[in-house]
Amino acid sequence: MTTPDVTVVVAVYNTMPYLTECLNSLVGQSIGLDRLEVVAVDDGSTDDSGRELDRFAEKYPNTVKVIHQANSGGPAAPSNRALELATGRYVYFIGSDDYLGKEALARMVACADEHGSDVVVGKMVGTNGRYVHQALYKKSDPDVSLYESALPFTLANTKLFRRELVEKYSLRFPEDLPVGSDQPFTLEACVRAARISVLADYTYYYAVKRGDASNITYRANHLSRLRCTERIMHFAASLIEAGPKRDAVLERHFTWELAKLVQDDFPALDAVTRAEVCAGIAKLADAYFTDGLRDSMDVKRRVRICLARRGAVDLLVKAIEDEAAHGSPPLLLEDGRAYVRYPGFRDPSVGLPDRVYEVIGEAVPGRLAEGASLVSAEWDQSGDDMAVDLTVRLGLAGETGSAVVRLATKAMPKSADKPGARRLPVGHELPALVGEFTRKPTEDGEGTLLTARIPVKPKSAKLGVRVYADVAGSTYEVPVPVRGRPLPLARRWRERIPYRISANANPKGRLVITTAPLWEPSLGVGKRLRQLMSRVKRKLTR
Repeated sequence: MTTPDVTVVVAVYNTMPYLTECLNSLVGQSIGLDRLEVVAVDDGSTDDSGRELDRFAEKYPNTVKVIHQANSGGPAAPSNRALELATGRYVYFIGSDDYLGKEALARMVACADEHGSDVVVGKMVGTNGRYVHQALYKKSDPDVSLYESALPFTLANTKLFRRELVEKYSLRFPEDLPVGSDQPFTLEACVRAARISVLADYTYYYAVKRGDASNITYRANHLSRLRCTERIMHFAASLIEAGPKRDAVLERHFTWELAKLVQDDFPALDAVTRAEVCAGIAKLADAYFTDGLRDSMDVKRRVRICLARRGAVDLLVKAIEDEAAHGSPPLLLEDGRAYVRYPGFRDPSVGLPDRVYEVIGEAVPGRLAEGASLVSAEWDQSGDDMAVDLTVRLGLAGETGSAVVRLATKAMPKSADKPGARRLPVGHELPALVGEFTRKPTEDGEGTLLTARIPVKPKSAKLGVRVYADVAGSTYEVPVPVRGRPLPLARRWRERIPYRISANANPKGRLVITTAPLWEPSLGVGKRLRQLMSRVKRKLTR
C-alpha cells in the first residue's frame, strides 16, 4: 500500500448534521482517494455522529478510518489519538462542523512540495456569522514570518503540517486545556518550522458557526477562557525569549483573548467574577505587557487592559457602559498629541500615564464621527444672495486653534456618502473654507462649535456637509450627522428659472444641501405648470 500524501484528522463530538457536509468535502477532494487518508475519532458522541462515521468508513474502506472512544471533554485527546494512527506525509486538521473547498488539499500539498514548507496556511472564511481574522490572507506568500505577519492571530490548527516535523518534536495537544488546545500545537510547529507558506488564492476552509452557537469556543465562560489564555501565554513565553518576537506573538492574546474578557458583557458579571478577571489580566500584564506591546494596541483595548491591571473595576465598568450608551469619548488635543478621555484619564487615584489614553498611530474615524452633530441650520434669503448658516459640534477639544478644523461642502456621488469618518491620504488637497467661518469651545469644554455660512448657487447640485479635522498628524473627513429637525424647503424666485433648495439627511443620516430648478429649462409653459402642479399635489397628499 502506498503512503498517502495527507492524513486528515477529524475529532468528532455531536456535530450532526454538519458532520455529513464535512465528510463529503473530504472524500470529494480533487487530490483523489488514493492520495488521501481520513482518521476520524468519535469522542463519545450521543447523537448520530458515530453512525455517520461508520457509514462513511463502510463506503470508503481504504480511505476513512474510524475510532470510537469515551468522551474526553474536548478535541485534544481525539486529535492525539488520530495522530498515532496517521501515515500521511502531511497531516491536516479540520473541525467536524466545518468543510473544505474541493481543491484545498491538492493545492496545499503542491505548495508544500514545491517550497519545502513545514506549515501551509490556506485561506479560511467564516459562514453563518462565524468570525475569521482575514489580515493574513491579503496575498499568497511562500515564506512568511511568524513574527512579522498576522500569523499569531491565526493559531487554529486548521493547517497543513509536515508530519516529519510533528513527530520530530513530539507535537501533541494538551488534553487538560478545555479551550484553545490547538494553539500550543500550532504555535510550536510555527516556531520550529523551517518555512511557513500562506495561500490566499482560493477559499480552502469554511469555518461554520452552528445555528445553536454550540461550538466549544462560544460556550466557555470568562474565567475558563482566562485560565486557558494564561496557560497559552506562559507556553508561548517558554518557547520565545523576551523581546520583539515574543511581543509580536503575545500581542494577539492581549488584543484578542484578554480584551474580549472586558467587552460589553463584562459589567453584567457578578462583582467577584469581575474582580477575578481583572486580577488575572493584571497578573499577565505584569509579566508580559511591555511598553512596546502597550503602544502597539488601539487605545480602547489599551485603556481597558490598563484599568483592569490597576484593579479599577468600577472605572472599567463605567468606560464600557458609557461607550456602549454614548459612543467613544471626545478627544483632547494638546501639544500636538490627541487623547481619548476615557474614565481614569489624569485621575490621580488611578495613576495611569497619559500615554495609555493617547491615540498612537491609529485611525480615529469612529470617535470623530460619533462626536459630530448638527447644532443649528437656518436659511438666509436677505439681499441678492442666498446662504445657509450652519453650526456643527465636533467632539474635539483643546488646542483646536492650531489644528486644521474646517467646515466645507463636497459634491455628493449618486451612491451617497459612506458612514463614519475617513482618514485622508498624506498630501490630500482639502476643500477651501466655506464663506464666513468661526469656531469656539462648547460651554462644557468637551468639544468645539464650528459655524460657517454656505452660499447657495442657482444650479442643480448636491453638496454633502463635511468637517475636516487634523488629529495626531492625520486629517479626517467627517460627514455631519443630522440629529434634529432638518431645514424646511426653500425656493428662490428671483432667478430666470426659479429653483428649490433643501437641507436634509441622506439615507446615511448625513446632512446634504440640494438645489434644483423647479422645472426643466427646455419645457414649454404648459408642461412647466403641469410639472409644478404635480409637485404641489404630491406635497399636499403626503
